[in-house]
Amino acid sequence: MAHQQRPGRRAVLGATVLGAAGAMTLGAAGTAQARPEAGPGRGRGPEKLPVPAVIAHRGASGYRPEHTMGAYELALDMGADVIEQDLVPTRDGHLVCRHENEIGGTTDVAEHPEFAARRTTKTVDGRDITGWFTEDFTLAELKRLRAVERIPDQRQENTLYDGRWQVPTFAEVLDWARAEGRRRGRTVWLHVETKHPSYFRGLGLGLEERLARHLRAHRLHRRNAPVFVQSFEPSSIQRMARLVDTPGVVLLSSAASRPWDFVESGDPRTVADLVTPAGLDWIASYAQGIGPTLDLVVPKRADGSLGEPTSLVRDAHQRGLVLHPYTLRNENAFLPVEFRRGTDPAAYGDAFGALRAYFATGIDGIFTDQPDTALLAAADHRAG
Repeated sequence: MAHQQRPGRRAVLGATVLGAAGAMTLGAAGTAQARPEAGPGRGRGPEKLPVPAVIAHRGASGYRPEHTMGAYELALDMGADVIEQDLVPTRDGHLVCRHENEIGGTTDVAEHPEFAARRTTKTVDGRDITGWFTEDFTLAELKRLRAVERIPDQRQENTLYDGRWQVPTFAEVLDWARAEGRRRGRTVWLHVETKHPSYFRGLGLGLEERLARHLRAHRLHRRNAPVFVQSFEPSSIQRMARLVDTPGVVLLSSAASRPWDFVESGDPRTVADLVTPAGLDWIASYAQGIGPTLDLVVPKRADGSLGEPTSLVRDAHQRGLVLHPYTLRNENAFLPVEFRRGTDPAAYGDAFGALRAYFATGIDGIFTDQPDTALLAAADHRAG
């Protein structure tokens, strides 16, 4: 598919001058919510997404166990512009929403004696991992499990909800998004990641064709669909671009790292090569955006404080690419050092200060575990 036929940055996100995505009001728990009748982000086409957009990382995962319907619903209640899903397959080929295919840390599988023998060690993308894996469970078996909080030491409050929700399928999320969009009178945007696509393709559980079938069934395969398809493996986005017109985003980890499909194919390039002008030209030939780690936008100094921004935002925008960096979290443990407050790593730091610094670089959106915080910061940024 020719590059000029794919939507560029302004077609995907619209002009920044569209302004704030509606006035903010306070919900029942004091959370920020966008008024559904006001501003962009409420229409059908991709140009309606506000800048900067707030992407709920695995749902409102700062408040509910990640990748549960509870986390997705809360993110939508808060007014998040986009909600993320990570996709892995079951043994019988269903796509389910988990950050990883190893589910020992995100479900109660260890409490099920009938599945004790499924615990094993596998090599996934070059790493030996021990636990339970979605590809060893049928969907019916997986539905017997319940989700739990992944990082209970940092988010003890979230453990209140352990056991409340099942692992959702992507089909269930698509039906939910369509129903909620009708009920709320606003488009429900999704940011969908193919996890370990080369690994699963090697098992005969290719993700891209399954994902494309879901998108086509819901008429989300067009260039103006309210969905981004993302992956850390560029070849997965290239494959998706041959199957659907849904906007694609290449995720970029640390500068020294190599995408796993590059490792398997012998491609010597690192992420540092991909964020050069030549690398971005290559990405722009088949994708509409990049999802870099925040350190590629503003590197940290040796002491953990923010340094000077790189040229990545400017260089990507010159090539029509959207930038959706990841991940901003409110807790001290995850913030640059100058925005930490106190010594408790699980306590909130100055997340608003960090968001101001990142928004000032001109990024088009940000992944966050606490979308209510980021929505207020985004509204401040647009008003300013």
